[in-house]
Amino acid sequence: MKSQNPYDCLVILGATASGKTKLAVEIAYQLNGEILSADSRMVYKKMDIGTGKDLAEYQFIDKTIPYHLMDLVEPDEHYFISRFQSDFKKAFRDIQKRNKLPIICGGSGLYLEAVLQDFVFTQVPITENFKTSLEQFSLDELQLKFKEYPFHEFQLKADLGTKKRAIRAIEIIDFLTQNPNYTLPISKPLQAFIIGLNPPLLERREKIIARLKHRINNGLIEEVESLLDSGISKERLRFFGLEYKFVVAYLEKELSKELLIERLGTAIQQFAKRQMTYFRKMEKSGLKIHWVQTKNEALEIITSKFYL
Repeated sequence: MKSQNPYDCLVILGATASGKTKLAVEIAYQLNGEILSADSRMVYKKMDIGTGKDLAEYQFIDKTIPYHLMDLVEPDEHYFISRFQSDFKKAFRDIQKRNKLPIICGGSGLYLEAVLQDFVFTQVPITENFKTSLEQFSLDELQLKFKEYPFHEFQLKADLGTKKRAIRAIEIIDFLTQNPNYTLPISKPLQAFIIGLNPPLLERREKIIARLKHRINNGLIEEVESLLDSGISKERLRFFGLEYKFVVAYLEKELSKELLIERLGTAIQQFAKRQMTYFRKMEKSGLKIHWVQTKNEALEIITSKFYL
C-alpha cells in the first residue's frame, strides 16, 4: 500500500450510529486495509448485538474485510487499557508486515487516545489497597484530591470524567509523586490521519432510535438472557452500561418494553454527546481530526491523501 504522505494508518472515529463501520469497511476494501476495533466493549465475547459489532457489515462486494481486537476475553474477565495497548501493537505490527493499511475504527475516546498517543502512564502499577481506600469518595471529592498533588505533566492528560477514571488518575499521580525517579517507557505515537464522522444531530438521533428498535426486536434481549444463563451476574452486565444495564432492568420487570426503548434511547443519545465531548478534548490535546458529515465527504478527503 503506497501512500502520498507520511501517515502509517487511517483512523475513523465518531459517535455511536455515525456510520463508522460502513465507511471503514469500504475504505479497507479499496485501500487493501484491515480494521482494528477501538471499542472498549467489543473486546468481550458473546456480546455482539449490545456492543454493535455488526459483523455482517464486514462483507463488502466480493470480500470479507479482516478485523482485529474483537472477541478477546470472556464477559466475566477484566480487560484493562494497558492490555488493549499491548494487543493493539501486536495486531498493528502484523498488519504492517503484510503490507496492509491499518484502519483504526471506533468510538471509545480513551482507547483511541491511548493508542494514538501511546499513553505510557498506563504502565504505572496498580495498588489495590490504595485503590480500595478511594472508593468511598464521590467524583467531586476525587477530583479535588487529584488537584492537591504537586504538578506533574500527567495532570495535563488525565481524564477525571468518571469515578473509575478519577481513581486511576489518583493512583498514577500518587505513584509518580512518591517515585520521582521512575522512568516512564519511551513511546512513539502513531502517524495517523484521522477522519471524524459527525452527521447532523437530528439524523444521528433518528439512526440511534431506529437501530435500537431493530436490535431489541432482533436478539438483544435474548443475548442478555443467554449471558445471564451462562453465569454472568446482573451486576457485571450493569457494569457494561447502556444496552446491558437497561435490558437487565427490563428482564427484572422494572421497565416495560416501551419504557426500555424510550429510556435506553435517551441514554444512548446522551452517551453520543459525551463521545463528541471527548473527541473535542482529544483535539485540544493536539490530535488533528478532519470532521465530515457524510461518507462521500470522507471518501473525498481520504482519496486526496491515499492512492486508491
